[in-house]
Amino acid sequence: MSYRSASEHYKEIFGEKVYRIALDAGCTCPNRDGTKGRGGCIFCSGSGSGEFAADRTLDVPAQLALAKTRVEQKCKSHKYIAYFQNFTNTYGDEETLKEKFEAALSDPEVVGLSIATRPDSISEKMYRILEDLAQKTYVWIELGLQTIHEETAVWFHRGYDLSAFEQAVERLSKLSGHLETIVHVILDFPVETKDMMLETIRYCSNLPIQGIKIANLNVLRDTELAVLFEQKPFPLMDMDEYIDFLCTVVENIREDIVIYRMTGDGDKKHLIAPLWVANKRMVRNRITQEFHLRKIEQGRNFRPCPKE
Repeated sequence: MSYRSASEHYKEIFGEKVYRIALDAGCTCPNRDGTKGRGGCIFCSGSGSGEFAADRTLDVPAQLALAKTRVEQKCKSHKYIAYFQNFTNTYGDEETLKEKFEAALSDPEVVGLSIATRPDSISEKMYRILEDLAQKTYVWIELGLQTIHEETAVWFHRGYDLSAFEQAVERLSKLSGHLETIVHVILDFPVETKDMMLETIRYCSNLPIQGIKIANLNVLRDTELAVLFEQKPFPLMDMDEYIDFLCTVVENIREDIVIYRMTGDGDKKHLIAPLWVANKRMVRNRITQEFHLRKIEQGRNFRPCPKE
């Protein structure tokens, strides 16, 4: 099986291994503050799906300095991508957010920005800011789609319809500079069949995007999803079933699209289910093994499982 991993893509651009550092821009979300809803998507934790982000009480340079120290304890790196991960990082005062993005870029070791957001939360002014940033550095915009199925989106309280996503992807595709769009997809919603999940993957593969992040649904403590799960537990794929299905998913992704993630990454302290995702090394090894077996069966090129 052949696919493009994030580590390969970064090496093609920067010539060496690059680490992403999760930062906190101090944002909220229109699906939390009452603009679109309250409480956010039912699977989203109180940290805005940013359990591994830095301390938002610190300014961006301080967050970067602390995060780099932690990375350097494991291995020496000279290039980083500033990843504004949690909540909605284009939602708020545009000039303030621009200052935070530029503060990250003022670090000489930061070679790019990755900005996670909602497709319904990018103003015209923010599109211009993103295009301006993309003239100076590499910019990745990460859009949380999760599914194309409106009934599922209503079930987990996404707060926007598919047309908003399509408009954002089209608008981003027309910006000049070094800008790439990554789409987030979640597999294993209990209200979806595998055929429905594959429909989302095939839909994304026909869009002008450059990357995809795949996660299996994680049930985290202190979320609405956790309450539903505890009241009436729903089945989730075990590791073997998920990895087997993941192979089919990857086969349906356009070959030039970079795969940045293949499983959920819930914090062990908050993870309720599925517990097998907590052992990241084991899961990565199992994915690599299964892909290798399929490579032997299919006689195709093989690359190891992409790392975060």
